[in-house]
Order: sequence, then C-alpha cells, then structure tokens
Amino acid sequence: MSPTLLFGVVIAYFLILLGVAWITGRNSNNDSFFIGNKNSNWMLVAFGMIGTSLSGVTFVSVPGAVGNSNFYYFQLVLGYFLGYLVIAFVLIPLYYKMNLRSIYTYLEKRFGMNAHKAGASFFILSRLVGATARLYLVIGILQIFIFDKLSIPFELTAGVILLLILLYTFEGGVKTIIYTDTLQTLGMLLGLVVCIVFIVKSMGIDFSGALSSMQQKGYTQIFNTDIKAPSFFLKHIIGGMFIAIAMTGLDQEMMQKNISVKNIRDSQKNILSFAFVLVLVNLLFLFLGGILHIYAASKSIVVAPDDLFPTIALGSAFGGSIGIIFIIALISALFPSVDGAITSLTSCFCIDILGINNNNRSEKQNKKTRLTVHFSFALVFFVLVLLFKAINDKLIIDFILKFASITYGPLLGLFSFGILTKRRLNEKYIWPVCIIAPLMALSLDVCCSPEWYEAKLHVSLGLKLISERMFNGYKIGNELILMNGLFTFLGLTMISTPTISQLKSENVTK
Repeated sequence: MSPTLLFGVVIAYFLILLGVAWITGRNSNNDSFFIGNKNSNWMLVAFGMIGTSLSGVTFVSVPGAVGNSNFYYFQLVLGYFLGYLVIAFVLIPLYYKMNLRSIYTYLEKRFGMNAHKAGASFFILSRLVGATARLYLVIGILQIFIFDKLSIPFELTAGVILLLILLYTFEGGVKTIIYTDTLQTLGMLLGLVVCIVFIVKSMGIDFSGALSSMQQKGYTQIFNTDIKAPSFFLKHIIGGMFIAIAMTGLDQEMMQKNISVKNIRDSQKNILSFAFVLVLVNLLFLFLGGILHIYAASKSIVVAPDDLFPTIALGSAFGGSIGIIFIIALISALFPSVDGAITSLTSCFCIDILGINNNNRSEKQNKKTRLTVHFSFALVFFVLVLLFKAINDKLIIDFILKFASITYGPLLGLFSFGILTKRRLNEKYIWPVCIIAPLMALSLDVCCSPEWYEAKLHVSLGLKLISERMFNGYKIGNELILMNGLFTFLGLTMISTPTISQLKSENVTK
C-alpha cells in the first residue's frame, strides 16, 4: 500500500477538521472554550463521547487482546454500564445543581481549597499520562506504516500532529470539539464495520460462520470464574463500574462536555444513550478481534497483539481500499481522546489551579492566559510521547488502566466522602491522605502481582515468594481502583470531624 497515498489521506482528514473548527470557532470566547456556552446538543455530545471513551487504544488493543483473554473485556464493559447509571442519577444532578464550570469546584465548596487543588492535580496527572500513552500508540502505528517509509522521523510526526490538533482546538475549545468528535466517531464506527465486513468476506464465510469459528477457539467466552485471576468476572464488573465513575463521572474532560448541555434532563439522556451504544460498539470490537485472530492463524501471521489489526489491514492481501479505511478509522479514534484531553487540561488548570474565574482581569487577558496554558500542555504532551517512545511498551491498555486506578483513587475517595457523609475535613491533612492512599494501593498491587511490574520495569522485585505465601496466588485486577478509593475514604474519615448540625443532632438524641 502506497505510503504517499496514506499520507495524503491523513492531510485531507486534517483539512476537514480545520474547516469544521473554523466554522464553529468564530465569535468564540472563554465560555465557548470551557463549557460550549451551555448550548451543546445532547445527541451530538453523546455520539462524540463514544469516540473519546474508546480512543485509538481500544481500536487496536481490545481486538488484539482477544487471542489471550477471549471476550473477558466485556465483563469490564458491563461494569462500565453500571457506573454510567451512577453518573446519570447521582453525579449529573449534583453538577447541575451547583452550576459548575469545573467539577472539582465541588470539592472546594465541600471541603476547602486544598481538596479542590488535590482533585484537580490528580486529574491533570492521570489525563496527561493516559492521553499521551494513547497518542504514542497510534502515532507509532502511523509511523511504521506511513512515515518511516517516507523517511519522516517519529519526533517530527508527533510534533506536527500535536500542532494540527492545537490549530483546530485553540479557539473554539469544547464548542468545536463537540462537532469534531461527532465527525470522528462516525468515521471510526464506519471504519470498524467496513473492516469487519471485508475480513469476514475474505475468509469465505458469513457472520454466523465467523461466530461459530470463534466459539470453537473459545474466544467468545465472556465470564472468567477463576477467583484468583485478575480477570475474574466480579473483579472486572465491580472494577469496571468504579473505573467508569472515576474516569468519566469524576473526569473533567468527559464531564466538561456533559455540563455544556442545556439542562440536566438532556445531560442524563446523553449519558444513558452513550452507555447503551458503548456496550454494542465494544461487542463489535471483540467480534473484530476474534475474526482477526482466526484470519491471522490461517495466514500464519504472528505479531504483537497491538500490531495485529494494522498488520492485516495494511498488508497486501486486501489492496488499498481497506488500508485507507483503517487509517481514517484509526485517526478518527485517536483525535477525540487527544483534542478533548488538551482542552480539558487547559480548562482544569485555568479554572482550578489559576482561578481564572475569580480574578478581575479582562476577557482578553484571560484568553491570553488560556492560550498560553493550551500551548504549554501540547508541549508537555510532546515530551511525554517521546518518553513512551523510549520505553517502547506497546501493550499499553493494561498500563493505562493500572495508572488510572492509582491516580483516580483519591478522586473517588474525595467525591464519595463528600456525597455520602456530612463530616468536615482538617484541610492540612488532605494532601497527605491523597498521597499515602495511592501508595498503599500500589504497594499492595506490587506484592500481589510482582510479575506485571517486573515485565514493565525490566528488573526483578523478588516478591514472588511473598505473593504465593501471603496472597495464595491472588492477583489484583481492576478492583484496584476500588481499594484505592477505600483507602482514601478511610484516611479522610480519620482526619474528619462532625459538622455543627451533626453534633446538635447527637445531643438531641442523647
């Protein structure tokens, strides 16, 4: 497949995005950038959020992992669905009642400035690392199949892609992203369906025949009943629920789009419709993974899991058409997660760290600050992408979920403590609790799963014997985020005191 042709497709795709940005970004102001002037269409937001939630990592990693873990990922998706119900009926009403621009303002109103800064800081850390990991994975694929063949270095590829993302987000922000994400989600889903049809037909079977072949291989097994395994179904479902609550409901990037909708009812409709569609789309990705592995086995193709889809789609067997469709779908999956991340990080830093809403500066001065922060985050993205390139670990979805479980735990603990209790916190101890709790969760995870960390760190931790004797082979899975949140909740309980109304109530009872 001609790399020059694929390069032309990438450029044409960016030109379309820039055109959409030019149309939607006219007459924009800071309110347009941060919350879309509270005028976003809920159906567009829901559809665009599918692309943001899935990203390029899902596009290549979920199908690639089917060969080793069957359809176990769908257990996680079921947990996500439960988490979205909590977001729709608990968190969304809270955010609209308080009329928030940044969801972390809730923590300030509930506990004070230290809680506000802690929540925003953990979001910034998690989103920075997670989004750049996704960006690295997709740029790596584009580099191998297009830019290396044109003698364009990885660093230049990463820099130009980030610059182009800046060009279509710096003016309109959320107002623009609502439309570009909708366009890109459409491109990703159409590409997914077309690729499935192409590959199934190339094997000379129909869809029922493909499903039957997957069943024979055991790929369609959804529930893992091994309680010690990280993918045990209860671990995945419960962990998935809290991952969804934290990574969507407590995430400024995802909620920034939701609170840009006109009213609470439309925002709830957005989350619920998004949840239903996401379940179906993930089933399609798993189905794709099954047929990819069956096709690879028939052609003796042996590659790393994350390289399976691009290797088959961009190989010579299908000609040029499916390669073009794959590239369009891949970059459509990539950019909703990156453009939204840079925009939300800018919003969070400006509102939560710099306090741009509470100063007396003019709109023009605040816009200048916002643009400076926006470009600065793009530069940080570039540096982190180069760092991931140096590490060169391609099976990256496991890392993203693990890192999110560590960094979103304090957010889960802070918000749940604020919602479920009426107690006050001693502000000076909030930061220590939010740092110690993730370290405790990380230490427990290292002791239970030393092999995972040895593989990532390339050093022997010498904990295998401890793991076998103390935990009897138990491996922590996606329930890590729940453990982290519980450690934070318990720590906050230790530094809390009853409110005056609680004390009066206790005295009356006595």
